[in-house]
Amino acid sequence: MNLLSTNVIMISLLTSVHLDTLKEMLDKSELEMYITEAVATVNHRYKLHYHITPPVGWMNGPNGFLFYKEEYHLFYQYYPYDTQWGPMHWGHVASTNLIDWRPLPTALRPADEQCFSGSAIDNQGIMVLMYTAHQSTKNPPFYNESQYLAFSVDGIDFHKYKGNPIAIKPPPGTQDFRDPKVWRHGMHWYVVLGSKTRDQRGAAILYRSTDMIHWQFQSVLAESSGALGNMWEWPDFFEINGKFILMISPRGIIPSGDRFKNTCQTGYIVGTFSYATCQFKQEVGFQELDYGHDFYATHTAERNGKRYLIAWFGMWESVHPEDADGWVGAMTLVRELDLVGSRILMKPVEAITSLREETILEGEFHHNASIEFEKTGEIIVNLDLTENIELEITGTLGGDRLSVRWSLDEGKMVVDRMGEIRQVGWEPLDTVIWRIFLDTSSFELFCGEGEVVFSSRVYPLGEWRVSNRGPQSLHVVAYTLKKKRKAN
Repeated sequence: MNLLSTNVIMISLLTSVHLDTLKEMLDKSELEMYITEAVATVNHRYKLHYHITPPVGWMNGPNGFLFYKEEYHLFYQYYPYDTQWGPMHWGHVASTNLIDWRPLPTALRPADEQCFSGSAIDNQGIMVLMYTAHQSTKNPPFYNESQYLAFSVDGIDFHKYKGNPIAIKPPPGTQDFRDPKVWRHGMHWYVVLGSKTRDQRGAAILYRSTDMIHWQFQSVLAESSGALGNMWEWPDFFEINGKFILMISPRGIIPSGDRFKNTCQTGYIVGTFSYATCQFKQEVGFQELDYGHDFYATHTAERNGKRYLIAWFGMWESVHPEDADGWVGAMTLVRELDLVGSRILMKPVEAITSLREETILEGEFHHNASIEFEKTGEIIVNLDLTENIELEITGTLGGDRLSVRWSLDEGKMVVDRMGEIRQVGWEPLDTVIWRIFLDTSSFELFCGEGEVVFSSRVYPLGEWRVSNRGPQSLHVVAYTLKKKRKAN
């Protein structure tokens, strides 16, 4: 081949790359313009203030939670064009303190694939996204799931790898192979993916790579014996206090007594793991992580020895009253994790105290007394568990009603949302308190040191009213919290 023909080929390749980049820029600009215009039409009656919500459209599970270039980044499943689930994009926000999140341009847009969930890694200053490409097919099972990469040098503008899909094969007998969580250990990259066995039992699969493009199967970290559902989504795998945690979101678990009341569940398995053999040995079986009505699809990040978790503040098949307002979905508060014995504890990150404004009560909260907030509040309640306790939470103009109870006879914490009861036994480790966070349409309760947590969406009318319906007076500290936008 002569020099002229070589130059022609190079010019052709460069022109193609230039045109692809130009098209990406135009598509991105058009989408961001649409979002900016659509935001002006959103009704804020239920819009949360200090939680992550989509600017417009639909949000579900978190993706790509990491610390990169002095900021935390979080991505999320996003469909900007409707308030129903649709072709998946990746929305994007960033924060310096895990509390104040700033919106960034949409990171991924679908082409011939939907951009399902995945994770992110900082590879020597280059942010790499690994995500599941979900593609429709003409033949059963009518979809295919493979894994794609995308890259960014600034954490804002992303470009998909031209060699997608990467070389990583699903287990035989299933097309369900998604939600990669990637990390580095030593000289290798590792990734755990959610999947199922040939006979419809959920499983978490481990792979290893030296280049993030070519992957080798290592082991099935764990799989359902039949009782833990037919598909494991959003897997995560990490170490705390010398133990390894396999976190999963199973679908298809049958309710049993007080447990597994939601459409889908999220929980964890505690065990040991060897990087030499890639074998995970289970020591403590599956435990639910959060006992509320609206908690699914967790994602974690590690920074300075601390492990942080965030989840979708939602649940499949739930009613979302905000869908009439131009948006749907939220993320929970970021929680810091600890492992005490065989139990994960979850506490709100310390920076949440920076949101406190006015102290509206510090002292005794008597029987049938009430506290009224505007749209946001935090309540710390000191408890005497030798008597029943009950708080009623509702709107000053009505709407949803929620009851928080300690049942002395049963030794259980109970959260009752309009007759939908979630309850679990509570044995405090040390501190005997409730810490309650209210946002415009959300409720989060942290019991004690975080050994029991409830997260539920609640839709009051007017402002918040919290009333003491129990027999005892309670010592309470109640704060209003900063609001991130003006009331409409």
